[in-house]
Amino acid sequence: MNNDLRNSLGFLLHDAARLLRKRFEARGAEHGLSSAQWRLLVFIIKGEISAQARLAELLEIEPISVSRLIDRMEDGGWVERRPDPNDRRVRQVFPTAKARAVFDEIKTIATDVYDAAFAGMTGEQKDALIAGLQTICDNLSDGESPCGGAMKETESAS
Repeated sequence: MNNDLRNSLGFLLHDAARLLRKRFEARGAEHGLSSAQWRLLVFIIKGEISAQARLAELLEIEPISVSRLIDRMEDGGWVERRPDPNDRRVRQVFPTAKARAVFDEIKTIATDVYDAAFAGMTGEQKDALIAGLQTICDNLSDGESPCGGAMKETESAS
């Protein structure tokens, strides 16, 4: 076994995620969306999640940070906030017509980035990688929502 820590699971996962974000942000820059903003759009365009607090959980950022992220997206015309009709303390986030209009284009960018990441891998290798990562998420979820739920949302958009 190679003792070089740079080839360890933790380093490789971190570096792969960083490089995916970097590539997506370079390609998505023409729309002015960061990878965090793209992920937020995926959740709200799919229509399953709209409460700010839940979006903060899924994006794994503090509620104040998600609020600032949404502020910037609202200023850019990507989202709008509305009060929850059942709970006035809750603010829901919805995609605008602008977000819906470019969703397929941005989805294509994400698909291109994933295709580049999987280049040189067979279908079996891709399936094994995804299955292995899903198992890691399930094993480490400790009763939380396993990352597969959020991963499936993002994956289905790409």
